Amino acid sequence: MIQIKSQREIELMREAGHILELTRQMLAEHVKPGISTLQLDELAYNFIQNLGATPSFKGYHGFPGSLCTSINEVVVHGIPSAKDILKEGDIITLDFGVNYKGYHADSATTYAVGQISPDIEKLLKVTEEALYVGLEQAKPGNHVSDISFAIESFVKPYGYGIVEEFTGHGIGRELHEEPFVPNFGKPNQGPILKPGMTFCVEPMVNLGTKRVKVLSDNWTTVTTDRKPSAHFEHMIVITDTGYDILTTLKKE
Repeated sequence: MIQIKSQREIELMREAGHILELTRQMLAEHVKPGISTLQLDELAYNFIQNLGATPSFKGYHGFPGSLCTSINEVVVHGIPSAKDILKEGDIITLDFGVNYKGYHADSATTYAVGQISPDIEKLLKVTEEALYVGLEQAKPGNHVSDISFAIESFVKPYGYGIVEEFTGHGIGRELHEEPFVPNFGKPNQGPILKPGMTFCVEPMVNLGTKRVKVLSDNWTTVTTDRKPSAHFEHMIVITDTGYDILTTLKKE
């Protein structure tokens, strides 16, 4: 069942999103050649704790990190490690959540490490644009699948692979709630959007094939052709007239 959040719940989620965005801004300054993904993870853990919240991902179904650190061909769920050192030309997705007073926020961003090739730069640009194209359909009366269809329709002409095994999702007291929000599909299907619904929209787009596989650690998910993958995610609430992004700094 899709939960409609109260104003109080939305404000707690907005505060979680505020903490997440402050953490993201801090991390962005450290995404440089020479840093390990474990160092990024430790920075995030300490920063989130100091702001009175906890990392949502740490310990979630046994996941060891506060961040999912997914480099190049890793689509999602990369595990932070001292052995994974960023180098010039890499891309890395930092996907993480914040739990504030029992309510979660979740967001992801793919960063360039130094200078990246034009084709990978284009992949990042298209994937981020696809997120906002999808969000344009996030308004009362539309169906969840209208978001999915908009993302797929925007990405398809570029010939990229759209990941199907992982989707956006509802969020609130639980990190993953209903509804699921795929990045592909036909319009006018699934639940109808109503004010107070909170969920994450997160296109994951591959430079090559859409096919992915999970490695032996049961977390790290890579493209089967080992070509790079990009991932952008925001948490939103449906309002009376459209949507509001909660994983951003508060409007003054």
